[in-house]
Amino acid sequence: MLKVGLTLGKYAPFHFGHKYVIDTAVSEMDKVIVMVYEDDVTTIPVHVRANWIRALYPCNVEVIECYGCIQEVGYTPEIMRAHEQYILNVLGNRDITHFYSSENYGNHVSKSLNAVDRRVDQDRSKFNISATEIRIDAYKHRALIPNNVYQDLIVKAVFLGAESTGKTTLTKELARRYNTEFVPEYGAEYWLEHQKNGILSPEQLVTIAKKHVEIENDKVLSANKYCFIDTNALTTYMYAKDYHGYALPELEELAERCHCRYTVTFLCEDDIPYEDTWDRRGAGIRAVSQSKIANELIIRNIPFFRISGNIEERVLAVENYLGRI
Repeated sequence: MLKVGLTLGKYAPFHFGHKYVIDTAVSEMDKVIVMVYEDDVTTIPVHVRANWIRALYPCNVEVIECYGCIQEVGYTPEIMRAHEQYILNVLGNRDITHFYSSENYGNHVSKSLNAVDRRVDQDRSKFNISATEIRIDAYKHRALIPNNVYQDLIVKAVFLGAESTGKTTLTKELARRYNTEFVPEYGAEYWLEHQKNGILSPEQLVTIAKKHVEIENDKVLSANKYCFIDTNALTTYMYAKDYHGYALPELEELAERCHCRYTVTFLCEDDIPYEDTWDRRGAGIRAVSQSKIANELIIRNIPFFRISGNIEERVLAVENYLGRI
């Protein structure tokens, strides 16, 4: 007889306690089904939470996204029957042999399924954590959160703008104040080492964009709630268009991903004094580049927020926005 295990939850967010339950089921069952519930305690969509589990278990685990769920909890006969009926309706004709949980509801749910009640780490001796605690302070409990989950818990704020618009100063200061990570502009470092007559090749620009994304991915995993990012692939794409009239397909793709890669995009205005260093192209070019960047964001339908003024005014503007997220 095929052994089919079922477990369910909100996974808001998913942590290693949840993973331990699923790992146990996978080790004991021929097939495992995970139901991911809609929930009003998190803004992270069901689909995102379900994809965390799909990424961790690409084989032998069926993940079902559950909408219109019963939100009431408790052990009155009415509430228990409502939950049981909802589960049965979602499962359809799937036959469940074992129900996996770490909660008391395992008793009545398993009975409704005519399945074995399989409790896993109910006393939390293996993983003494709850999703509620993680929602309060994910950084504190970082060691108990898978990487693919943690990266979605971080607010990724990217700062765009022409040269000498204060991006580097601002991202560093924000990271200091929030005790978190910032991502420097890798292209600036690369340009200093590899440029010839002030120009990089189309292939080199792809290298910059890819490496910048790698650095972002690494920094996000050690960030504390926020990660502040100085420029992105869209800037590199525009550099390619300016100097070569085109961008290679791989760079175009990386620029396109900027639409959904970041939580918020800020445009640093060019209302601060221009610092005319040897590696820059002049105040006139700055004004032109600034207009191009704003127009590119509009064309790509990327929402952005303009920030201006001195460093304190800019920090305050960012803080006010982040406080509303």
